[in-house]
Amino acid sequence: MEKTRELCAAIAEDSEFGALQKNVEAFFADDTARDSFRKVQEWGDELNHKQQSGLQLDESEVKDFEKAREALFKNPVATGFLDAQQTLQTLQQSIGKHVGMTMELGRVPTNEDFAAQDEGCCGGGGGGGG
Repeated sequence: MEKTRELCAAIAEDSEFGALQKNVEAFFADDTARDSFRKVQEWGDELNHKQQSGLQLDESEVKDFEKAREALFKNPVATGFLDAQQTLQTLQQSIGKHVGMTMELGRVPTNEDFAAQDEGCCGGGGGGGG
């Protein structure tokens, strides 16, 4: 657990991580960006649900949704949050993958270990595919 704490401390002290955290904090402090994000997300979910239910989407509501979505992406606080969220999620997945492979292999995994895992995962157990 001591090494885990050291890893966590290294992540928390990293300047890039700090910048990502500031983007997240700025988003949560900005009511306009937060509300716009929430509305676009809920609206998108509603349209998706309608479509999956076999209902025809009205062209005007799709256009209105696209306008709202474009406005959201023009907001630098919202885009900073979305970029930070994606980067943090990717970082978390990568760390989890590295730790998991280390426990599985009993050693620090190499790039070749990850490549072999990716091939085995999606290539049907080895040969073939292309």
